[in-house]
Amino acid sequence: MKTIPAKLVWPARLVAGGAAAAVIGGCAQLGYYAQAAQGQYSLWSEARSIDDWMGDPATDPKLKARLEKARQIRRFAVRELGLPDNGSYKNYAALKRSYVLWNVVATPELSLKPLQWCFPIAGCVSYRGYYSKDDASAYAGSLRADHHDVQVGGVPAYSTLGWFDDPLLSTFINYNDAELARMIFHELAHQVVYVPGDTQFNEAFATSVEEAGVARWLEKYGDARMHEGYVKYTGRRKDFLALLLKHRGALEATYAAKIPDRVKRQEKARIFAELKDEYQVLKASWGGHAGYDRWFAEPLSNAHLASVAAYNDLLPGFRALLAQEQRFSGFYTAVQALARLDQEQRQRLLRQLAPPEPTPLPAPAPGATAAAPPN
Repeated sequence: MKTIPAKLVWPARLVAGGAAAAVIGGCAQLGYYAQAAQGQYSLWSEARSIDDWMGDPATDPKLKARLEKARQIRRFAVRELGLPDNGSYKNYAALKRSYVLWNVVATPELSLKPLQWCFPIAGCVSYRGYYSKDDASAYAGSLRADHHDVQVGGVPAYSTLGWFDDPLLSTFINYNDAELARMIFHELAHQVVYVPGDTQFNEAFATSVEEAGVARWLEKYGDARMHEGYVKYTGRRKDFLALLLKHRGALEATYAAKIPDRVKRQEKARIFAELKDEYQVLKASWGGHAGYDRWFAEPLSNAHLASVAAYNDLLPGFRALLAQEQRFSGFYTAVQALARLDQEQRQRLLRQLAPPEPTPLPAPAPGATAAAPPN
């Protein structure tokens, strides 16, 4: 996990209709749709087929190797995971920026509930994407002026849900093999099932596909070094998530407490300072791995923690459902059936599927020796 990933998932095909409706809301909304349309168009204009890049003598040999690896991963996604066999990730675009877009996430000052923005097809989501970092920062500034907590985060990839052929991008093509596979599997999964307005369901489903997909891909193509590297990656990801969830829980308890707002603000500052300190300890335990440093690039705020639950709360239920169905085809059919239920029903069913949390061992009495947990 670099930052907790997110996507601008409404299709630019609907920009014209959406922008016409947005005139009622004012020029600012119209401008937002315009920049999104221009950003999507720029991807089309930059993208060329993998065959074109491979046949071009000016293409760097290292890039050719990464494109060939992506092609192998793409074929595996169709053959082994049952993911869509369409034009997505069969073209490549070299962008002149670090991220394809920047997402703005915002919350009230004393709440972890993110603001919502509503779009065609995608429904209401808890982020707003910009193809220009300056535009994202400007919008973030207007939200901060209204006393919201705000985070601006770079996004390496997003899905148009199959409405367009999403290209491979320079923003993630140089990820290591397992990470590249993870990214492609996750984004293609959004084309299989997507429920407008239910970010938790959508992201947990795509994450379950990516996890199982990478495990199978490593079984077939991985060597000892790749397995070891991915185990370290997933371990650090799990550790970092646990750290965030711990402090998210502390903030939730603080905001729910019947204490003055002044005291809540003091506790908020203390909890975030503690989060930064504990991250340094965690980082040292990883041997100084700095992969999460950029998460702390901006002052910490509620917005940093607002979407943590989106990728993880329902994930155990999806894992259990996949284990129950065994085949991806059956899993997708079951998930599509869940998607037809109302949000409360499908989330309740997924939580019922999740295995119970392990009961912690009791603390040993003074002077006693703690028994080792069973293997």
